[in-house]
Amino acid sequence: MRTARLAKACLDFAGAWLGLMVLSPLIYLFAMLIRLDSPGPVFFRQERIGKNGKPFMSYKFRSMVDNATAFGLGLNVAVDDDRITRVGQFLRSTSLDEIPQLFNVLKGEMSLVGPRPTLRYQVERYNEVQRRRLLVKPGITGWAQINGRNAIPWEERIRLDVWYVDNWSLGLDLKILARTLKTVLRREGLYGPEGINYDFVGTAQQPAQEEQAERA
Repeated sequence: MRTARLAKACLDFAGAWLGLMVLSPLIYLFAMLIRLDSPGPVFFRQERIGKNGKPFMSYKFRSMVDNATAFGLGLNVAVDDDRITRVGQFLRSTSLDEIPQLFNVLKGEMSLVGPRPTLRYQVERYNEVQRRRLLVKPGITGWAQINGRNAIPWEERIRLDVWYVDNWSLGLDLKILARTLKTVLRREGLYGPEGINYDFVGTAQQPAQEEQAERA
């Protein structure tokens, strides 16, 4: 198992480095288009909770207008959300907005494969079983991502992530990576069944609007 986890770490580093090298022309292109399309920063930066509950700053390409949480659907995002920019619509539909998270992988904060990084208010609502989701590094893609993604409720996504944690193997990671390509190309599970992403349901008080994520 120790050898397999070392192999996973090597795969993460090599995959992130190669990905950034190959995609560097696109990164510069998207950065330019985002700045031309709407005022605001190129990257969407947000605190997420990683392995063992450690917070880190997650990066994505900004796909919504700046300060989008202050109006519109607030904590939620819809397929026809007018806060999504023209360039952002393309980035979200192709999942290319996730490319900057390769920097998080290089920094050791994320993995290529694992549960999607979550928000602090969500972690505060986890029960004991759900907290097992935090035993591994969060990933750019994961078991829940290829088995429904945003089209399934949060509780089901977390259940799938806990299954991944309990059944992890290097072979499973390779399977997830292979299936991710098909999921992205088919643009599956980008939004909930009604065209609006599911809210996270918990027992604590609803979070303030500034805690909203663009997409989990």
